[in-house]
Amino acid sequence: MQKLLFGGSARILTTNIMLLLLNICSGVTIQDALKKNSIEVTEEHLQQLRYDPKSVWGYIKIHIEQGPVLEWVGFPLGVVKGIAGQTILKVTMRGSQGHAGTVPMSMSHDPMAAAAEAIILLESLSKHPQDFLSFDGECKSYSLESLSTYSFVPLVRYRLGQVQVTFTVDLRAIDDMGREAVVCELSIRLYQICDRRSVSCPIDRKHDANAVICDSELTSKLKSAAYLGLKRMTGSVQDEVPVLMSGAGHDAMALSHLTKVGMLFVRCRGGIRHFPEEHVLDDDVWAFGLAILAFIETQL
Repeated sequence: MQKLLFGGSARILTTNIMLLLLNICSGVTIQDALKKNSIEVTEEHLQQLRYDPKSVWGYIKIHIEQGPVLEWVGFPLGVVKGIAGQTILKVTMRGSQGHAGTVPMSMSHDPMAAAAEAIILLESLSKHPQDFLSFDGECKSYSLESLSTYSFVPLVRYRLGQVQVTFTVDLRAIDDMGREAVVCELSIRLYQICDRRSVSCPIDRKHDANAVICDSELTSKLKSAAYLGLKRMTGSVQDEVPVLMSGAGHDAMALSHLTKVGMLFVRCRGGIRHFPEEHVLDDDVWAFGLAILAFIETQL
């Protein structure tokens, strides 16, 4: 008999896990820490715990949206079409020191000014990709539609004496080819900025994760189930259940290597997540439950 796996948000951190994390930070191996806390884990035991892919029918992830889209459209539930892939770049802009007042501005090698221009470029590129992306050379094999959603998070560190500015860029897109196009075009333009300002600009690629597209069958069934759940709750539903992308990563990305995955989001007030202000309405949680119940009923 095949299993249907469910996953959801959790905030429970047990004492054993806390001790495990403390031990790891002090140089103790994971295996030693597990044994010390009476958690016997061997390779043989782990192999026994593995799911046989044939025994799993699918995986459903239940989660708060972690964004403001559902609140903005005024709908309590949304179905996820896919989880964004991610590339993290570390950009280091290095210049040279000069005495104030004696070095002409035309001869300045200021990495902070270059970084400021780069951040404005990132903002403009994220809002209006069609105005920046080229369609020749290495960056021609994608469509602008694939770049409809991605974000960046600049973290600037400026240290006096080092004449250096370091920041990270977090690029996310549901289409991996589109994400590669952004990385390509962005790198070219960052190098152009640094060349014009006479500063160096090494770009290190620190992380890559491919996007995961949710199973179309599960997505369709979850959308129907969300509609039925809301109809049971309110008596009528005027609008169509939204389908949106998850910009945040989820364990469904790992489970996608085992089985087909689907996700259902519940509205998040203000899009605030991982803070004390995080909040969902009781009625939205109730609608969530009715949707999952409707989904399970359709599979029986």
